[in-house]
Amino acid sequence: MELLIDDLLKTVSDGELLRIAEKIVEGERIEEEEALYLFRSGELPAIGHLAELINRRKNGMNAYFIVNRQINPTNVCVYQCDFCAFGVKRSDPRAYEMSLEDILKKVEETYRAGGREVHMVGGIPAHWGYERYVEIVRKIKENFPEVVVKAWTAIEIHHMAKISKKSYEEVLKELKEAGLEALPGGGAEIFSERARKIIAPNKANAEEYLEVHRTAHRLGIPTNATMLYGHVETYEERVEHLSKLREIQDETGGFQVFIPLAYWPQGTRLGGRRTSSVDDLKTIAISRIFLDNFDHIKAYWVTLGEKVAQIALNFGADDLDGTIEEEKIVHSAGTKSAYGHSVEKLVKLIKKAGKVPVERDTFYRVVRVYN
Repeated sequence: MELLIDDLLKTVSDGELLRIAEKIVEGERIEEEEALYLFRSGELPAIGHLAELINRRKNGMNAYFIVNRQINPTNVCVYQCDFCAFGVKRSDPRAYEMSLEDILKKVEETYRAGGREVHMVGGIPAHWGYERYVEIVRKIKENFPEVVVKAWTAIEIHHMAKISKKSYEEVLKELKEAGLEALPGGGAEIFSERARKIIAPNKANAEEYLEVHRTAHRLGIPTNATMLYGHVETYEERVEHLSKLREIQDETGGFQVFIPLAYWPQGTRLGGRRTSSVDDLKTIAISRIFLDNFDHIKAYWVTLGEKVAQIALNFGADDLDGTIEEEKIVHSAGTKSAYGHSVEKLVKLIKKAGKVPVERDTFYRVVRVYN
């Protein structure tokens, strides 16, 4: 891989890019202004190769996936963010709320199909009480003790703390005692205060989001991290976002994976255009380069589409997520990705990318290698 990069960089005439590349090859950390330079660079193949060098040093030729199911218990949401096509008011004819029995039925289907994880996020209804969130986790774990419950974003945790008048630590301890084992990364959107006021002015702010994750890490609860890109943010704000995550990871080491989430505008009040495949690949690659203290970068096939996600496995990403089954949030905004993929489909996608498919559990422990 190093020899291939040497050959590639011989075709690059940009002196500053070559200087940054030397740091990357030597394993040195790049700074914010250097990440910004990469975002502005047109040398996508070189950036992708550098990201893939780091990925292979960390993960070899492995590309991960999990047999899981995403459950979105309700689309009723108090926040009504302009970037979101999923959340609606309770009076909206599209509104739905799953009963506990409905949720358990979905989990049972996942368990019978060999699923190892339930990923649960949704809207935030004003009329739900704190105990309802805890009870959902408890009942899933009581009925399916072998299934890992990865549930509730930092925004939902913040809301629970507010309505229960408890601290983040108290809420997370109760959820952990009920059976919660990991937190998803949703709700980060973009940390820039300027951009956040435009796309999600009423949500928990960046510091509150990060404090929930910091608290979870302190309690031994691993979490994921995300960034929503391609709406109103600037490259500078993307780098600011990545820098805040890298700083927390230096402090706690509790993030398992970073997931860049491409913005889908259809059906949103914010509107705009879908990001380009070039921007998708560049964002993944620079994330891999900049977040040197993260082991894993996810190419989330739901937002990227399977073809771009497959290419991203050679641009620094090492994870496609999983079978998922019936994600509703991004599909509400217009993604044309299938609702779920079979294990066979994910294995085929990974092999065609030239990588080794590795089924994992929530914590990146190897379940099976598909040679």
